[in-house]
Amino acid sequence: MHIFVFIYGLLIGSFLNVCIYRIPNDKSIVYPSSHCPQCGTFLKAFDLIPVLSYLFYRGKCRYCSSKISFRYPFFELFTGCVFLLLYIVFGQTMDFIAYSLLASLLIAIAGIDFDHQIIPDEMVVCGFILGGIYLLYGYYIGASSITLFSRAGGFLIGGGLFLLIAILSNGGMGGGDIKLMAMLGFWLGIQSILLIILLSFVIGAVISVFLLAAKIKGRKEAIPFGPFIAMAAFITICFQNEMISWYLQRFM
Repeated sequence: MHIFVFIYGLLIGSFLNVCIYRIPNDKSIVYPSSHCPQCGTFLKAFDLIPVLSYLFYRGKCRYCSSKISFRYPFFELFTGCVFLLLYIVFGQTMDFIAYSLLASLLIAIAGIDFDHQIIPDEMVVCGFILGGIYLLYGYYIGASSITLFSRAGGFLIGGGLFLLIAILSNGGMGGGDIKLMAMLGFWLGIQSILLIILLSFVIGAVISVFLLAAKIKGRKEAIPFGPFIAMAAFITICFQNEMISWYLQRFM
């Protein structure tokens, strides 16, 4: 089952690559079918096997030999690993399905924000809709672990704090980040959104220092914050209880 989940994650990662490329360019994610961006040749099924096709063709298009970015197998592998980790944590439960959908959305958002420094509103709205469905399902079966009060508080704290940062920094935080944090607060509640806020700034600081030190980014270049939020959300969803227990035992 673990292998099946990992392979399923690879396939979803391949689809997310399409979303990351097409959504910010206002293109359909279903039509036309996948094709080489250089020569325009439509790709066959065996050209689209996640990771394996990239390795077999040595990172080049089979038809025109143009180089294929490593980001394609990277997102496939990353999605597969995230799905596998979620399955290990939650098992065959509705939580696994719900958080897999949320993780897929976050991966696509992170990829788009990294490339274009935007977080499409429609993707955030989709997150709110999925969160609402998950909320209603939890109350329907009487197994919701996050109260409506906590979700409302998470929405206000996540979105409100980042809105305050945007105002005080004169636009240093983008509107997409504000909406994304509000959406995650609605999904995960007060306790989780506070941890996500803390982790996102810690992760952002560490990676930003590395990018500047390695001269990958210049001091005046904007560094998108969406990927840091997504990484913090993954960590929180999977390891929140362990992190809180460790903190309480060590410092309290």
